[in-house]
Amino acid sequence: MPELVAIAEQLLAPVPGGTGRYTRELLRALAETAPAGWEVGSVVSRSGDPEAARVSGVAGPRVLPLPRRALVAAWERGVPLWPGGDSVHAMTPLAPPAKRRRGLVVTVHDTVPWTHPETLTPRGVAWHRRAITRAARQADALVVPTQAVAAELAERTRATRVRVIGEGVTPALLEEPDPAVAARLDLPDRYVLAIGTIEPRKGYPHLVRAMADVPGVPLLVVGRPGWGDVDLLRIAADCGVDRVRVLSSVSDAELAVLLRGATVLAAPSLAEGFGLPLVEAMALGVPVVHSDAPALVEVAGGAGVVVPRADPAALAAALREVLGDPARRAELVAAGRRRVADFTWTRVAREVWSVHQAVAGGRSA
Repeated sequence: MPELVAIAEQLLAPVPGGTGRYTRELLRALAETAPAGWEVGSVVSRSGDPEAARVSGVAGPRVLPLPRRALVAAWERGVPLWPGGDSVHAMTPLAPPAKRRRGLVVTVHDTVPWTHPETLTPRGVAWHRRAITRAARQADALVVPTQAVAAELAERTRATRVRVIGEGVTPALLEEPDPAVAARLDLPDRYVLAIGTIEPRKGYPHLVRAMADVPGVPLLVVGRPGWGDVDLLRIAADCGVDRVRVLSSVSDAELAVLLRGATVLAAPSLAEGFGLPLVEAMALGVPVVHSDAPALVEVAGGAGVVVPRADPAALAAALREVLGDPARRAELVAAGRRRVADFTWTRVAREVWSVHQAVAGGRSA
């Protein structure tokens, strides 16, 4: 029986972030939509607790013989440590060298290492550039989440075997929330919500500064601290804003409550490859104000309010508009629901399966 093996290493990361959610949700959906005769498994490095990478319906994770740093170095140097399976899906650019008569598909989430290197560590920029370039050269196909990423990737790496496949809304977020969860969170009646790892490229300092001109409404930020020492509470204090609350880790049930209760979602990113919180907010009837990062503009499809990146004054004006106009909010909610009606992980998984089957068919020919 042929097997698709996914590299689930991102689920062991200290801050899994959006790529961690992508890994878990796509793995689950791949298992649920597996074509007849196929099975799905996963692998991780010998680092951390493999239970953190366990996904219902997916065999494994099988633990490779090397810890993460050694595995990264081995694959970068071309060591042919194949993770098993007839086809491999690397959920990030961490991917093995291609193997003859075995399929390799790599997801590249963004081109930030080239377009906005200042928002990553120098080491991260160098590694991602090398890994993505290598994947463009060796993999049978690359999966990217937006046309914006595809265009940038083609320019930077001359990649030709690229398939644009978006992302989906986590099914657990669509379930009716438990009232006890809402009571435990103790949320205000109205608030601006932002979701994502707290790191430079998310643009949160600009959002906090904008809140100084959005009187009386709290800002809730859901995200673990990433690199860059972005201290939102210190920035808020410097701006005279005392209405910022940071929730570093929440469950899907808590996230569903936070989204449903939000008056508006703010997505002020300087750079993105997709923008999953934007889609999830729209699916749950939350109006969105987002930056003009190309991927966010593409994903929103005109259903959100667009503001220039790194412009707190424009962001504050847009937030005041949405917060103060119920008719405008209703208009944005309706547009958002229409926009994301087809953003499901089931659809994503089926499209990813079509890539792997095409690769398998080409290699067996």
